[in-house]
Amino acid sequence: MYRGVLIPILFSLFPASIFAQTGQQQPPPQAPKPTEVKPRLSDSATGYIDNAIVGSRFRVRFDAGYGVNSPDRAEFFYAKCGCYRYLLSNDPNFDPNAPGPGSPGQIERKLNFQEFWLDPELTLHRRASVFAEVPVVSIDPTVVSHATGIGDVRFGFKGAAVSRENLFLTGQFRTYAPSGKAREGLGTNHWSIEPGLLYYQSFSSARIALAGQFEFWHPIKGSAGSPTSSSSQHFAGNVVTYGFGGSYEVIDKPRFRAIPVVELVGWRVLGGFQTAANGPPVSADGVNIVNIKIGTRLDIGRPGSFYVGFGHALTNAVWYENIVRTEYRIGF
Repeated sequence: MYRGVLIPILFSLFPASIFAQTGQQQPPPQAPKPTEVKPRLSDSATGYIDNAIVGSRFRVRFDAGYGVNSPDRAEFFYAKCGCYRYLLSNDPNFDPNAPGPGSPGQIERKLNFQEFWLDPELTLHRRASVFAEVPVVSIDPTVVSHATGIGDVRFGFKGAAVSRENLFLTGQFRTYAPSGKAREGLGTNHWSIEPGLLYYQSFSSARIALAGQFEFWHPIKGSAGSPTSSSSQHFAGNVVTYGFGGSYEVIDKPRFRAIPVVELVGWRVLGGFQTAANGPPVSADGVNIVNIKIGTRLDIGRPGSFYVGFGHALTNAVWYENIVRTEYRIGF
């Protein structure tokens, strides 16, 4: 009688494991799965080569470029010179629809510019993200009128084919929207697309990191080529962008890192035209431009970093002779 009452009471007061010590043993708890180690966004110290590391971040960037001597080359920087609107109607290069800045005989050969960029990126997955790049552009020319306003907005997505602790191989697709006022020199007046491949690899034991990019800029149509009425080519042309850089951590503290970086960035123009010094357009096909970029990234610990750098053209053909860039990048 008492046995039938005591047993339920004992089970309610003490864990069942006390009564099962001599019975079947419970399986040992499973070890937790190791979490994936992912590099910080600031681990890619580059200032000009696109960041292959996929992650949510917000970037603010300022560029000051000097010595743009052919701004309408392949309609990559801005649209076809407006000077073609003022040629005689029987001139084979007369183009009443030339969208760029310019007046009769006004051919810009020495332009400076400033660009302020807002650049958010949001991860959809640990290997994929979407991004946008919104520029405010100011041009300081010697012939055409000064102008300031929104430039061509860019947006796209990134997907990492390889995502490891010290290695990223990432595909990127960027679209350029013609949001800048082409008549004022703030845009190209055409849509463009730019697929690319980005690379990042670090060697933590040596405090060295490498980065690279290969991108293909393709304008969708663009202005009429030369001669205007019969040319099968557009004024805009394809542009291949490539770059390779390396960085070394000279200071590596828990809450502060100083990382000098050297980058070599080049462009190869494939097709299109540019306005020559004496006026008529000439082919831009085959133009090669190479720049060296030297800078330092200061990592102030999670989540932000600063970059300041200088770029100089190594070739006679240039997009700009010199450029200064500052950037603040914060990950979240």
